[in-house]
Amino acid sequence: MFNKIDKKGLFCLIFILVLASFLRLWKLDSIPPGLYPDEAINGNEAILNPGKIFFKENNGREGLFINLIALSFSLFGPSIFSLRLVPAICGILTVLGLYLLTKEFFKTIKNQQLTINNELVALLASFFLATSFWHINFSRIAFRGVLVPLLLVFSLYFLFKGFRKKRTFDFIVSGILFGLGFHTYIAFRVAVLLLGMILISKWLTRKEGSSRKTFILNAFYFILAITIIALPIGIYFLKNPSDFFGRAAGVSIFTQENPLKALVRSLFSHLLMFNFYGDYNWRHNISGSPILFWPVGILFLIGLFYSLREAYFAFRNKNYSLLTTHLTLISWWFIMLIPGILTSEGIPHALRSIGAIPPSFIWAGLGGSLIFKVIRKRIPFKINGFNYYLIIFSLIFLTLSFILAQHSRYFELWAKNPETKNAFSKDFVGIGNYLNSLADKTQKYVIVNQPGVPIPYPEGIPVSAQTPMFMEIIKFGETRSIYLLSENLDQIKIEKETEITLMKYDQEIFSKLITMFPIGEIQEENGIWIFKIR
Repeated sequence: MFNKIDKKGLFCLIFILVLASFLRLWKLDSIPPGLYPDEAINGNEAILNPGKIFFKENNGREGLFINLIALSFSLFGPSIFSLRLVPAICGILTVLGLYLLTKEFFKTIKNQQLTINNELVALLASFFLATSFWHINFSRIAFRGVLVPLLLVFSLYFLFKGFRKKRTFDFIVSGILFGLGFHTYIAFRVAVLLLGMILISKWLTRKEGSSRKTFILNAFYFILAITIIALPIGIYFLKNPSDFFGRAAGVSIFTQENPLKALVRSLFSHLLMFNFYGDYNWRHNISGSPILFWPVGILFLIGLFYSLREAYFAFRNKNYSLLTTHLTLISWWFIMLIPGILTSEGIPHALRSIGAIPPSFIWAGLGGSLIFKVIRKRIPFKINGFNYYLIIFSLIFLTLSFILAQHSRYFELWAKNPETKNAFSKDFVGIGNYLNSLADKTQKYVIVNQPGVPIPYPEGIPVSAQTPMFMEIIKFGETRSIYLLSENLDQIKIEKETEITLMKYDQEIFSKLITMFPIGEIQEENGIWIFKIR
């Protein structure tokens, strides 16, 4: 896997992986602040109901991510840290996978005027990904979407390696990884379009004299592996077709009054999010900021236009092998934007577009390598000469400045913003910790007067309650409190000292409680509102 990598390249790769690990693991239990209910329900399912292919609640979720969380809990014990450790590890591995894929991808691309240094492109792409706010953020949130870029980069790495070496083993591994993708996140499903494009183009551009039989057999093993791995969830969806569409049906542009207008608006929003106006959701981004840090955004555009240019001239010159390579990159990027483009809610949407992360940073790495090549041509230098040390010093300075800037954007500008705390429901964690601090003898009720998808659907407690529930479960192995909707206050039975906690202050509810239990009193502790009956 790491053959033909020189010592300098290996050192750089190790540095990038260490950096990626630090940015994804440091203060993982407290940043992001709080615990969003969608994360909490994944943790609760991992503790209480592991092993499922598909989890119906909360708009439906494929099971692989939750089962990985269950594995993390079994190894390290349930906690916010071990919950978020799964996406963090996935993020670190994605950085490694992008390096391997990029190096493999550009291994044979050459141009008469420019030879691409695939090692440099790979190192730059993985470095930009390692320090990317977009990827760091989703590597630290317990959302299953982070598995999409991970499985795509490794699946395509083994696929392209299989085409180059004509080794069946690589095709089987690639198929297994691609098949696992269907167990991750709804956005992965569109990757079949990319897969079809790659297989057809590779068939059409295979070298003369290469064995059709070998190609067909390897493609068969590849597709068979995908089918076997994806079959369980495929059977589940055949039996439960409504779960296949789930959340996607509710936010589709086709549910809008003017679908064409919604499509155009969403398309341009997603194309502009890389360099101009990004996701406005504080859970996903520094609200409204481009999802690429501006220097990376510039390099991304350089790489994108280079690919478009190369594809054009490759077509004119009938260099179909080169054309296929760049069309693969272009197609990957656009196809994986489709899940975001086809929705009308929260656009542009950084999470639904998460599969476009790898090609975006491959282009950034490509842009960086092109600029470096121009600099090398314009500024001649000798080893140990003045220009040599000037360039080395400048590169070190720029690298450290870049890392510090990206660290500051995530851990300072974003993590400490009050909007981020609200976006991750930090108050709900406080409620859970408060419930855990109460004595066993105290009877505990929680009035869930916050919105959310009912769990279980359709008449259950809103998903917002999952966060305090998780805090109780990780300490006691179960919930000790009784969770009620605000319209079910009549179910409160006072048998001993009782505390009734509201998830949000509501004077009307307190008035009803005072009428029902005159001996009670309203108290506030660190922003948590309680009705105590002694």
